[in-house]
Amino acid sequence: MASRKNKECVAMLLAGGQGTRLGVLTRKVAKPAVPFGGKYRIIDFPLSNCINSGIDTIGVLTQYQPFELNQYIGNGQPWDLDRLSGGVYVLPPYQKGKSGEWYKGTANAIYQNINFIDRFNPEYVLILSGDHIYKMDYAEMLSAHKKTKADCTIAVFKVPMEEASRFGIMNTTEDGKVYEFEEKPKKPKSNNASMGIYIFTWSVLRKYLIDDEANKKSENDFGKNIIPNMLNDGLSLYAYNFSGYWKDVGTISSLWESNMDLLDENSGIDIAGDGSNRIYARNSAEPPHFISSSAVVQNSIVSEGAVVKGEVKDSIISHSATIGAGARIFNSIILPGAEIGNGADVFFSIVGEKASVGAGAKIGEMLNAPVNGEWEIAVVGPNAVVADGGVVKKGEMIEESAK
Repeated sequence: MASRKNKECVAMLLAGGQGTRLGVLTRKVAKPAVPFGGKYRIIDFPLSNCINSGIDTIGVLTQYQPFELNQYIGNGQPWDLDRLSGGVYVLPPYQKGKSGEWYKGTANAIYQNINFIDRFNPEYVLILSGDHIYKMDYAEMLSAHKKTKADCTIAVFKVPMEEASRFGIMNTTEDGKVYEFEEKPKKPKSNNASMGIYIFTWSVLRKYLIDDEANKKSENDFGKNIIPNMLNDGLSLYAYNFSGYWKDVGTISSLWESNMDLLDENSGIDIAGDGSNRIYARNSAEPPHFISSSAVVQNSIVSEGAVVKGEVKDSIISHSATIGAGARIFNSIILPGAEIGNGADVFFSIVGEKASVGAGAKIGEMLNAPVNGEWEIAVVGPNAVVADGGVVKKGEMIEESAK
């Protein structure tokens, strides 16, 4: 493959996750394509972070249900990534002859795309996950990587010690050098949780990917194999402390929480931002939203094309959604194109894209606190139909075929 203009840093965005814990919301779409915040999708965050950080060459590694994600990314124009030199590239699993080989793990996904990275001849490679909500300047992390002359720099986020056993933990010396990595330790020594964001010196990572692929016993994973192998070989790994807003939205409860954080001015997340750190998205031309004289809207986000005739409190109404007269939407997320009938109650719920909730239906219940750390959010799947007067209980999830 012919070499192109050298790029200092190429980003590789892992966006092939099935997202099984999101249930019906990811039955037909990859997790990074799930709508977020009324007008965005989860993948808008890392894509926007890249362009805001001056990284204009991005490989998006797709696998599970890729069609909608591929269609959404297109030529990358909304993120200013439609470029002759660089830009955004959708990379499905590599085809060998007449058959394809699924990505076996995070490291194998990058291994299968070594030729893609080589064509840009980068000094560094940034590895990203497609299922986190955060705003981050990767240029600052790259600067730290170069300053320490590290072989690998790992972004870490300090979590409460009582939650540290849920994460991969980086134990470091005072200057940030990593001496040990523990995957979900029962007795964590620190609260430096790995964010799954890595910067590698490409010449080093390239060798480790090849060696890892040759090891038939490897799980081909960065956290389980590549990082531990580098540590065992005495390479230089450093932690990069990130102090902004960050949330892994891999569960219904965390996806709901992160959306609700948009309504809390003290949460630390600001989607709009200024010209240097805003989040960009692809949106079809929608008419202005409409709020009728009978409607009540408090502390909520109402996106373009939405029609609100009922009462909306502490909720997010996505573009093209319709809220009928007398309906009550409290602490809920209504995804694009969903219709809520007259007099329906939707409390602590997520209603999927193009779902239909009948008149007088009851979705979810008012909740006071999470149970064992998880909110009992009711979920109506994309395209699902809840009949007039139907009931979906708290924590219940209904499929497309539900009536």
